[in-house]
Amino acid sequence: MDTVSVIVPFLNEADCITQYCDFINQYAKDKPFGVEVIFVDDGSTDNTDDVIAAYDFMHCKAVKLVTLSKNHGSHAAIRAGIFHAEGDYITYVGADLQEPDEMVTLMYDTIKNGLDAVYVEKKRVKVNPVNRACSLLYSAMMRRWAVKNYGAGGVNNIMFNRKIRDYLNNNIESNSSLMLQIIAAGFKSVTIKMDYKNRVGGVSKWTLGKKMKLFIDSFVAFSFVPIRFVSIMGILMFLAGVGFGVFTIVNRILNPGAAAGFATLASLLAIGFGITNISLGIVAEYLWRTFDAARNRPVFLISEVKGIK
Repeated sequence: MDTVSVIVPFLNEADCITQYCDFINQYAKDKPFGVEVIFVDDGSTDNTDDVIAAYDFMHCKAVKLVTLSKNHGSHAAIRAGIFHAEGDYITYVGADLQEPDEMVTLMYDTIKNGLDAVYVEKKRVKVNPVNRACSLLYSAMMRRWAVKNYGAGGVNNIMFNRKIRDYLNNNIESNSSLMLQIIAAGFKSVTIKMDYKNRVGGVSKWTLGKKMKLFIDSFVAFSFVPIRFVSIMGILMFLAGVGFGVFTIVNRILNPGAAAGFATLASLLAIGFGITNISLGIVAEYLWRTFDAARNRPVFLISEVKGIK
């Protein structure tokens, strides 16, 4: 019988972790596959760990609690869970019970048809219109300039086989996107759409700062467009400077008494310095990631691995 490893990264989810434990324990009952649950504590400061450790997962095949040394971020937490996953197929879900109850089963039934991965896209989304618009813009930019086969509606969850697990464990990337790394590799996959639910408790830890970091990481790690932008801006500024120089010379010849264009010169300087600083920032992002990769520091540090069952 196959085993499905379900990775559950969490950060201070004491308000809803009991409900999730109840759900996953009942879900594992009478399934055509065994369920291995890997909880990953991404630097929690509440008692979520204690609740998980005390719970009786009678229907799960195996349960592990991986505790990270600090808050490394959700992608690093999922990578830590993948590193300890022993199932034939691996997926991850949130502890807030937003994923559909039947999602894991549907992904399993789909991936069994000779696929390496199954992606899940939100079919109906009840979120702030601004957040939805930003999500769609992110997906469009990814498809246009980074990973061509990224889903138009985004990708929220994934199930993959051991081949991809080994690929990820052998290529642990820092300052990167786990999902984009899998999609960009070109494994045989399919996308399914499902309805998601609202959180059962607590608040989302997906802050604006984390969203911005993912946006920057996605482009810097998977696209040459930012660095190409620097070259294009340099060429455009050079042409603008040449054009302004020619205009100034011709204007002087035709209108010797014309006032000097101080305002125009100041505007051009401001634009030029602004674009220069933006370009330096983009180059610095690439240099920082090169330096970070050269140091070869671990993406996550595991403090403890506890076998609950």
